[in-house]
Amino acid sequence: MTAPGVAFDDPRLTAYATTRSRRASPRAAAAILNGSQRARARDNAVMAAVSQALIDFANNFRPEPTPGVEIIVTPRFRATIQADFPIAGPNNVSWIRCQAGESGDVISEGRAIFASHHLPFMWTLDPGADPPDFADQLARHGIGPDPHGAESQVMVMSIDATVEAPAIKGLEIRDALGDIETFRMADGAAVEAFEADMPGESPKSIAMQDRRRLNFRAAGNRYLLLATVDGEPAGQAGMSMFSPSGAILQGGAVRPKFRGRGIYRALVAARQDIARRAGVDGLTVWGGDMSAPILAGLGFQKVGWRRFYLDNSTA
Repeated sequence: MTAPGVAFDDPRLTAYATTRSRRASPRAAAAILNGSQRARARDNAVMAAVSQALIDFANNFRPEPTPGVEIIVTPRFRATIQADFPIAGPNNVSWIRCQAGESGDVISEGRAIFASHHLPFMWTLDPGADPPDFADQLARHGIGPDPHGAESQVMVMSIDATVEAPAIKGLEIRDALGDIETFRMADGAAVEAFEADMPGESPKSIAMQDRRRLNFRAAGNRYLLLATVDGEPAGQAGMSMFSPSGAILQGGAVRPKFRGRGIYRALVAARQDIARRAGVDGLTVWGGDMSAPILAGLGFQKVGWRRFYLDNSTA
């Protein structure tokens, strides 16, 4: 069975246009290696070989500015600022590469950036983070692992793999970027699933959500899907398309009352359908404690990791 149809016909399969950045470094060249990882048997998917280019994309991708997203690039780190998405994670310091004696300066600089916006943020470490003991330096400044998920697996799947969508009575998958009401329903599903704080009902909060929705649409490569069952919000999932390298799955979440029905899997299948039409090499995702086992069962392979350290000092 293929994925249920998404209730919109606007694939938006073009790469986004870069806006502004400060001290932006040149983007890394697209991966051109031609190796592959051997497929392993899966219960739920026909797992095609994963290209080295897709693995490199998953492990080395660095975002560039898009509408509503500012990227600050320094020789020692990158900071991503999303003022209209005021939670840690979207707001982060990553790609840390500094000398051992510079860790304190980097921490101070990162905090100063987000303090000016009154935003919490995440320190995101990858296998190449330098110095290797940077997590210890964070701890000395009172910054510990994210209690909601300290590590994610970097996972990939070839676009030639098959994710079979289950038959779910009453399931509809909608474009959540089409209007603010649907967008807010998708936000609400994610908030409940992740046990986060719901954006307020004030006109200011709703305007902030709508700016984020419009910025996603303006980016040209962003998708947000809302799954409903008999009209009730059940889950949501995002995706960013970077043709031809790959598609990045983001934020897949299912409300507790709807879990165990295959909705998460249906959202993966729906996004795979969109990505396949875009002609990308494959899918990549950061799988946390809950999602990584599900993704592995669908045929995703681990190729790396990210570790997260929550900094609330700047909120």
